[in-house]
Amino acid sequence: MKKRLNIFMSVFFALMLVLAGCTTTGDKADPEKDDDNKDPNVETPAEKKVLRTNNHSEPGALHPGLAQGTHDSWVIDHVFEGLTVKAPDGTIAPGMAETWDTSEDGLTWTFHLRDGVQWSNGDPVTAADFEYAWKFALDPNNASQYAYQMYYLENGQAFNEVGATILKEYNEAVEKAEKDGTEPPEKPVIAEADLQPARDKVGVKALDEKTLEVKLATATPYFLDLTSFYTYYPINKTVAESNPDWFKEAATFVSNGAFKLTEWKHKESLTLAKNDSYYDAAKVNLDEVVLYVIEDNNTAWQMYQTGEIDLLDNLPSEVTGKLIADQAPDFHNAAELSTYYYNLNSDVKPFNNPKVRRAFGMAIDRQTIVEHVAQGGQMPAYGVVPPGMPDVSGDFRENAGALFEENYDEAKKLLAEGLAEEGLKKLPELTLLYNTNEIHKVIAEAIQEMWRKNLGVENVTLENVEFQVKLDREQSGDYMISRAGWIGDYVDPMTYLDLWVSDGPYNDANYSNPEYDALVNTAKTSMDPTVRMEAMHQAEQILMNDMPIIPVYYYTRPHVYKENVTGIYTLINRQPSFKFADIE
Repeated sequence: MKKRLNIFMSVFFALMLVLAGCTTTGDKADPEKDDDNKDPNVETPAEKKVLRTNNHSEPGALHPGLAQGTHDSWVIDHVFEGLTVKAPDGTIAPGMAETWDTSEDGLTWTFHLRDGVQWSNGDPVTAADFEYAWKFALDPNNASQYAYQMYYLENGQAFNEVGATILKEYNEAVEKAEKDGTEPPEKPVIAEADLQPARDKVGVKALDEKTLEVKLATATPYFLDLTSFYTYYPINKTVAESNPDWFKEAATFVSNGAFKLTEWKHKESLTLAKNDSYYDAAKVNLDEVVLYVIEDNNTAWQMYQTGEIDLLDNLPSEVTGKLIADQAPDFHNAAELSTYYYNLNSDVKPFNNPKVRRAFGMAIDRQTIVEHVAQGGQMPAYGVVPPGMPDVSGDFRENAGALFEENYDEAKKLLAEGLAEEGLKKLPELTLLYNTNEIHKVIAEAIQEMWRKNLGVENVTLENVEFQVKLDREQSGDYMISRAGWIGDYVDPMTYLDLWVSDGPYNDANYSNPEYDALVNTAKTSMDPTVRMEAMHQAEQILMNDMPIIPVYYYTRPHVYKENVTGIYTLINRQPSFKFADIE
């Protein structure tokens, strides 16, 4: 019975398949008839153009005034726009501002916004949004790490330092609580009555909806360049004042750039969509961009190979070397205005001693690092300012040359002298902190071995943490040695040299030298290009003599993207831009 039923069912299904096949063929037999039935006014929807890439780390803050790393800035640079933008050739071009004027003395700038520029929610972008954003970064209650970039504004530093004594006492109390293992005190809030008079004196003012007046403390040759940097981006004042947490979720996120944030699966992915309110939307070809949050470079590379990622710029080092050797058509390598280095915490023994710091810096074989470990065409670094920075004439790095050398015998001698000066018979246990990333891991392992072999240091332990955790620990001084890197915010050596002034917000090495501070101040305030550059050359030499940071190499930007992806460009101090990218 069962067998007969199976035969019957087989015949039945076979017949149905034949009939179904005839019906399908009949429906498609007359394509001209189908075309006649189509509504000529209805377009067939085009397939979405979606670019997939990897942001590598979860953003810390997608807020122009609070961002502090490339895990923030790559997204921010695509969803916001400043008064000016960097064109693909690196020149300054109009952004939200269509035109600008400057006084003869270079102290007053007047920016005129474009007609009709809008936020992603439809609100008009106004000069008041820029004034609000710049003063937000300076407000001491907001603790912006990049507040110092606004010190170029008249009275900017004075506003940021209102209540400085109170905040200093608070920070000291927090450090003491951490050492004692006790509960830290609550952060004090500087009263609005104390802030408002200083806020009103800051040199940025909206004269009307479309006109922004900026007054500088001193004439700054690279100020226009700064206006394309993310700390100078606007913030929707109305949105921010009604919801201070607007930037933490996609549902409340408002921006003014080529893209807008439409989905944020924390620690998984971010989705950006084309912002139809953007004034230049006609040139934006992509419908969406998906940025995954994948810390493991090997995993991301596998996803690229299997077609799950279209653009990737954090490559495993051995992959980079092979792609270069194979001259892979989808591989691209760009010069980058950035330096890979190690912080040495000058507040912690033995790195409070400059001889010890120099010993560790002189015991690294940089050529081996770039040729056999990093493998991305990087250059060994013997100064902190990378190539590509202008001097009075020529290149700043080329003119300065190498400011120290590798010398293992001298390194051993300096280490012994430094330890003796600190009353130490041997080194304490040392920990090298780095953020989770395969390239940082293999470099740390290589340097750990070099210190063992070249310096006789056997007790360096490696510790890896998430990128934001690393940043937080560096800021709090909770480390001994840490991996770091810096991409120039603007094209002038000052973007590096003002990092290590005493009490500088990014002075994670806790370095202090009054002579260095004075030279940096001279370079910031002088109107004479020759005086400026000479002061910066002297400052860099002092920094390398004291060596609170150890330069390792000058970055390149190796990256890959599929051959059907076009329009990607990489600026010397930015990550790859997909603003005008397309998928063919």
